[in-house]
Amino acid sequence: MLPNLITKSIVLEDGREIIIETGALAKQADGSVVVRMGNAMLLATVVSKKEAIDGVDFLPLSVDYQEKFAASGKIPGGFLKREGRLSDYEILISRIVDRAIRPIFPDDYHADTQIAITLMSADSDVLPDCLAGLAASAALAVSDIPFNGPISEVRVAKINGKLVINPTPAQTEVASLEFIVAGSMEYILMVEGEADEISEEEMVEALQFAHDEIKKHCQVQLELTKAVGKEMKRAYSHEKSDEALYEKMHAELYNKCYEVVQRQIANKSERSELIKAIKEGFIESLGEEHPYEASLIGPYFSKIHKEAARNLTLTEKKRLDGRALDEIRPIWSVVDYLPSAHGSAVFTRGETQSITTCTLGTKMDEQMVDGAMISGYNKFFLHYNFPGFSTGEVKPNRGPGRREVGHGNLAQRALKKVMPKDDENPYTIRIVSDILESNGSSSMATVCAGSLALMDAGVPIKAPVTGIAMGMISDAKTGQYSILSDILGDEDHLGDMDFKVTGTAKGITACQMDLKVEGLDYSVLKEALLQAKEGRLHILNEITKTLDTPRADLKPHAPRSFMMSIPKELIGAVIGPGGKVIQEIQKDTGATIVIEEKDNQGKISVFATNQTSMDGAIGRIKAIVAQPEIGETYTGKVKNIQPFGAFVEFMPGKDGLLHISEIKWERLETMDGVLEPGEEIMVKLIDVDKKTGKFKLSRKVLLPKPEKSDKKD
Repeated sequence: MLPNLITKSIVLEDGREIIIETGALAKQADGSVVVRMGNAMLLATVVSKKEAIDGVDFLPLSVDYQEKFAASGKIPGGFLKREGRLSDYEILISRIVDRAIRPIFPDDYHADTQIAITLMSADSDVLPDCLAGLAASAALAVSDIPFNGPISEVRVAKINGKLVINPTPAQTEVASLEFIVAGSMEYILMVEGEADEISEEEMVEALQFAHDEIKKHCQVQLELTKAVGKEMKRAYSHEKSDEALYEKMHAELYNKCYEVVQRQIANKSERSELIKAIKEGFIESLGEEHPYEASLIGPYFSKIHKEAARNLTLTEKKRLDGRALDEIRPIWSVVDYLPSAHGSAVFTRGETQSITTCTLGTKMDEQMVDGAMISGYNKFFLHYNFPGFSTGEVKPNRGPGRREVGHGNLAQRALKKVMPKDDENPYTIRIVSDILESNGSSSMATVCAGSLALMDAGVPIKAPVTGIAMGMISDAKTGQYSILSDILGDEDHLGDMDFKVTGTAKGITACQMDLKVEGLDYSVLKEALLQAKEGRLHILNEITKTLDTPRADLKPHAPRSFMMSIPKELIGAVIGPGGKVIQEIQKDTGATIVIEEKDNQGKISVFATNQTSMDGAIGRIKAIVAQPEIGETYTGKVKNIQPFGAFVEFMPGKDGLLHISEIKWERLETMDGVLEPGEEIMVKLIDVDKKTGKFKLSRKVLLPKPEKSDKKD
């Protein structure tokens, strides 16, 4: 029995139980809990410094989710045999928790804070990611760290037409929709997931269903906080203030900022320079010696600029770049832009641009996944790159960060739903999106460019997918709100919602939503979704002017594929001893050959960049696996000579006896000088011994039979 253990329980609709424990483990952390479901156990800890660093005007929060290999009885791969940097999968879960937790901290709380969530024990029937947000919030709930929670996260899925909370991995495989939803007692905070081209109404229904469950989780956490006596949170003072300075700046600068945003300048750089000039002019006007707190000028100016931009949209229904609220920026796109790529596209929307490539590879190019919970191979993956020059910045290239991993995953989810099934697609497919310009919605530009690149490569996707980023500016006091289509980077920063939706003409395939304000009525959410649908269909109409269906054929330099099945027992014959046979075929023909056993058969995939290589490899394989047929004629090679005849290899790996009596019509007394080893001759298979399986060949039956001569005395 663990000492000092305090537990609370959440019972799901189907009777499964989630247990939250605290008081026994990691007690030197500010807060720690263990969350159990079945055999799955997550340890969540939170630590926050008592004081903030001078000059920090934001929350330095880090969230790390990690799965221990021992949790599922595995040893890590690699040379070191220990857990290393977080995998993309772990980063994605960390991001989901971060996006839900970050908004619930007070705006003026700036102390370094770290949340660590560790999978300590795994259960093959429990997906731990849907428990990570609950664990993080519960750790905060049992601490004295100030936060405006609790919150929780659940996975909602529709299985055979019925909505289910926290489904098993097997259930998610057949789900028509699957979303991770985070929220508090009052409102939804974050949504991320994918769906099989569902309607907007279906999505809203799923979110409401998830929120009803989240409220139960939050109530249990409130009871837990009371049980551990942590209702009172620590006092803090992390922000300096200078009311006189703020009043002076607001009086002098608000109208100037409003005048700039009211000009509705489409060019981001020009707009930024004008705003920057207002700030610099004010600083110059103060002189070197002034009584104000200089470190507050930047934050106060940002606040004033934000107020002016938001009021422009709320009161005048105008946007920073002059568009209507539901208007999409100008779009242009081209395909086949990179002549050596298997498929390529450039998609540009306003000041956001993606150049995307599609590369077709073989099974040997599959992405290996080796994790504590998930292992296997991916045949389709998407990489998103965001270089500094895309926003005019100098930034070292140190590989993808968490943002790049997250944006790439969203675009991959969106496109995955229209990809051909694995048994219909012999290729490993890699999509790479390089963002060349960015002013909002670069992940959605990736989805659009990815659709075009796939079609340009000749991949038979079900339908093109497009995406749009929606925003919202609202005022809780007045109830006013404005929903914005295809948001700019500034509108994302200044607004209250970032809602990305992707889909085909039929319905939604993926979404990602982050809210920055309390309360989003479901009627407003539905309005945003319907406005997003109009935007998606407009973008779809624009890209299909460039290319509307997959190309009928691959590019000349793209690898062709051929798939065939052979009896399982012939796999070894094609591979040969030590791989000798298959290596020779690949070397001689230039083709790539992949063999695997599946469904009790041998599955062979042949890849080649030209038809000659393809035909050569297929011919060699068919010759090896072909079954000898009695009565068929073959070109054979004499292997060795015996007194009673010769052994002839008439098919690869198959020898038959050509008896001395079957070589010629004339009677032969000896084999001397009749045939030579290595000599090629035509033979016919005349019989197969039913007991031994030995082949009997004849050469004479292919020769003209001599006519009988009449002998005269």
